[in-house]
Amino acid sequence: MHSEGIRRPAVPSVCRRDRDRSACERPVNPTVRIRIVVGILVAVLLFYFWLLAGRAIALITSGTAAGVALGIGVLILPIIGLVLVFYELRFGLQTQRLARRLAADNLLPDDSDLPRRPSGRVDRDAADARFEQIRDEVEAAPDDWRGWYRLAHAYDIAGDRKRARATMRHAIALAGGSTEPAPEG
Repeated sequence: MHSEGIRRPAVPSVCRRDRDRSACERPVNPTVRIRIVVGILVAVLLFYFWLLAGRAIALITSGTAAGVALGIGVLILPIIGLVLVFYELRFGLQTQRLARRLAADNLLPDDSDLPRRPSGRVDRDAADARFEQIRDEVEAAPDDWRGWYRLAHAYDIAGDRKRARATMRHAIALAGGSTEPAPEG
């Protein structure tokens, strides 16, 4: 039931093909969009691995020594690919789980107050200053996964993806109760 003063916006039944398509498109939650893209990419990758495995089996069944050797080599590629995809998806899910826990406590890192370059990236000096601040917090409480999560975010906005991932893995280990050495840096 709607009150008389509040009306639902009219939804066009057919989208016109003009410049303003946004009027007839429904907004998609960014998380849903990311999951759709990841799902499509994984499906395409699995299809590619399936095709590659088929070629490998054809080479192995050829009976020639070179064919068997190449077939085994080609068969290893999809296996390695599947393992890598599994580990990356698991890392993403674990990171997302920690982010949800921080969001529930309203503790997600926020860099919206930092100055940005025209490209949209955080200014390097500001990112370095934020990093120093968070590093001091982590040194004060080295067993708190929340600090390590924020430190990983600080590494990320500073542009150091390798250390950001290593630090996030340490945060995941601390949050899950497993032991993993702290990343060097």
